[in-house]
Amino acid sequence: MKSGMLLRGGRILDPSQKLDEAGDVLLLGGKVESLGGTINVGARDDIEIVDCAGLVVAPGFIDVHCHLREPGREDVETIVTGACAAAAGGFTAVCAMPNTDPVTDNQAAVGFIIRQAARAQAARVYPIGAISLGQRGEALAEFGEMVGAGAVAVSDDGKPVASAHLMRTALEYARTFGIPVADHCEEPTLANGGAMNEGIVSARLGLKGVPSEAEEIMAIRDILLARRTGGHIHLCHMSTRGSVELIQWGKERGISVTAEVCPHHLSLTEDAVEGYNTNAKMNPPLRTAADVEALQKAVRDGTIDVIATDHAPHHYDEKEREFADAPNGIVGLETALAVNITWLVARDIIDVATLVDKMSCAPARIFHLPGGNLRRGSVADVTIFDPDAEWTVDPARFRSKGRNTPYAGQRLRGRVHRTIVDGRAIYSANG
Repeated sequence: MKSGMLLRGGRILDPSQKLDEAGDVLLLGGKVESLGGTINVGARDDIEIVDCAGLVVAPGFIDVHCHLREPGREDVETIVTGACAAAAGGFTAVCAMPNTDPVTDNQAAVGFIIRQAARAQAARVYPIGAISLGQRGEALAEFGEMVGAGAVAVSDDGKPVASAHLMRTALEYARTFGIPVADHCEEPTLANGGAMNEGIVSARLGLKGVPSEAEEIMAIRDILLARRTGGHIHLCHMSTRGSVELIQWGKERGISVTAEVCPHHLSLTEDAVEGYNTNAKMNPPLRTAADVEALQKAVRDGTIDVIATDHAPHHYDEKEREFADAPNGIVGLETALAVNITWLVARDIIDVATLVDKMSCAPARIFHLPGGNLRRGSVADVTIFDPDAEWTVDPARFRSKGRNTPYAGQRLRGRVHRTIVDGRAIYSANG
């Protein structure tokens, strides 16, 4: 077994150091040993040499929002299959949301996820604990015990925290542990029964819509509570231009607010629902072209901090129901890089460095995770990708158990070449 790896002749791209240059990167003992220029390792046969000519060598991608379904729905995803799908998508680490069965709302549940992830020998998995016991929105879970067991944030994602008092208390409590509170912004009485964005398309299709205000009302509530408490609010999967304006308002006032957006909200509009396509049904729903444009600009100007997948696998039969009855969500780990390059980089909305920052550096910084940079001595978590390679999405080839994607059959640009965790290749496009 090789003890090290020399990544030779790639484009080293580390926005955390404002580094963008051609050269080598040497990984030894699970750490970045050196980088830049030509690195000579002599005739050592314990170091694997990887030709990275024409490829980008970046800090490993980190997804702060995914659903791995275990425990409870191992038929649609497991921690092992999810971690392997993440690796195939270039992610060296993912954060698992707590809406499992049972809910991840205690230290034992957190410990279970960490043990299962260790067995996977793929991408790192960081548990996110629930805000409330059972995600019922009534009483806080024990944050301290979950953080002590390895949780990196708290969230009731999948369910909004309807009680402003509970959210205020959560922000105060989480502040003492230095963790973010990640909220699914949805005003339940406005969103109740909605299946897609409220507008002309929903009216034509005869589907009950979810107005943009359902998201925006909760977003501003959370921002105001973060101002009151000094806690860190992280707004999940933003989807509207109004939310962008509210986040800007909060940041301008020094409030501790960060936000994420998903590749599908940066690339697709409500028109994808035409034909009652359940693979375009998600929560929050796909919005209008004006919303997509506002979100893209927010990624470019820094209002949106992170691009996260909201990977949500479902069984084929579940998605084959009537549109209103089908579950929300799509798989995203294995298409995220290519969707982002195709819709953002290739269209000159952002450059590759900004994309790496949104998918690696910023997630690590905001959630206080290892990685997110290639500094000497940092963990050897690296993503190597070809930003120009084109491929056609074939869900049958996914490592995830989920096949529910709106991108099936589409020609995308940007492909992962190799994913390295702790100095060990956990995925290679060449097998």
